[in-house]
Amino acid sequence: MATSRATHQIEPRTYESIPFVDLRRQYQSIKPEIDEVVGEVIERGAFVGDPYVGVFEESFAGYVGAKHCIGVSSGTSALELTLRALGVGQGDEVILPANTFIATAEAVIFAGARPVFADIDPISFNLNPNEIPKYITSRTRAVIAVDLYGQPAELTEIASIAREHNLHLVEDACQAHGATLDGRKIGGLGHPTCFSFYPAKNLGAYGEGGAVTTNDDKLMDKIRLLREHGSRTKYVHEIVGHNHRLAALQAAVLSVKLRYLDAWVERRREIAQLYGAALKDTPQLTLPLELPGRGHAYHLYVVRISNRERVRTMLSDMGIGCGIHYPVPLHLQPALAYLGYHAGDFEQTESCASTILSLPMFPELEDEEVSYVAEKLQEVCLETQ
Repeated sequence: MATSRATHQIEPRTYESIPFVDLRRQYQSIKPEIDEVVGEVIERGAFVGDPYVGVFEESFAGYVGAKHCIGVSSGTSALELTLRALGVGQGDEVILPANTFIATAEAVIFAGARPVFADIDPISFNLNPNEIPKYITSRTRAVIAVDLYGQPAELTEIASIAREHNLHLVEDACQAHGATLDGRKIGGLGHPTCFSFYPAKNLGAYGEGGAVTTNDDKLMDKIRLLREHGSRTKYVHEIVGHNHRLAALQAAVLSVKLRYLDAWVERRREIAQLYGAALKDTPQLTLPLELPGRGHAYHLYVVRISNRERVRTMLSDMGIGCGIHYPVPLHLQPALAYLGYHAGDFEQTESCASTILSLPMFPELEDEEVSYVAEKLQEVCLETQ
């Protein structure tokens, strides 16, 4: 850390800009390996399927501790195909948190079902298990638990509710690569788990990509059919499927990056600790809290502050990139207005939506950069209080 390195007085440092995320730094750190494997894929002309997809699927399944991994074209595809493979369809309902990216709801709609939103816990930002029973009806077929920002959801409690009501539990771990629950990797806990490999994710491709991990042989087989036009044998189609395959080039890149994932997650956790130590005495801020038994992967480091827009603008003027995840809750999205929700339906979700601010977070951030962001954020908080 920066304080342990210093043996003499360091002059205050300024930065022209500190981006919210910088994918170029990561590429430069592993450039020879990436360039080699990309060149190999192109040289071989093996752009679809094995060997690269199969190698990655086996490696990622082993990494999370699951029996199977099915590579697909995106995290959205992973969720949709999983729901369809579980038999979720027309007339069914699926419960999910109101505070997440719209892809979670889109997947439900693409599967033919109706998304039903529930409120979140204001500390974890994840689906509040106590809210789920309020929305269970005779049409409810599944619950999607989202590991938002990299913190595992209350999976044990949600799984218990799902079993009691004979519902499927699907885990949306699209932001939680490398996270753990009670010492076990997310993705290997026994229920289908969906991942996104969008470039900015903890494990990101150089384009779109996703995967489903599962221990269920039949579910694995059905998802594989659905992702590839319903076909096991060329030109023989058992069901109507999709073209949702993971590209071989992306699989090859992901195989290289997977070797570094644990180290990158550990660095994210170090950065979170640096932020926490530097900002703990800033009363205007509510800092993220890692819940007991969780190994937060810190895809995002999200604070809460009441005058967010002004703070964000001032930080931007200083060259510090921040994000908002997510400013408009799902139940208030124009595209989902037909579901009939209104402002005020989900108090905790709406409160978070108006106060959350994501600070720069990527493994290649330097300690000094983290300290600088924290210092400037404190200055802005004091100026705007």
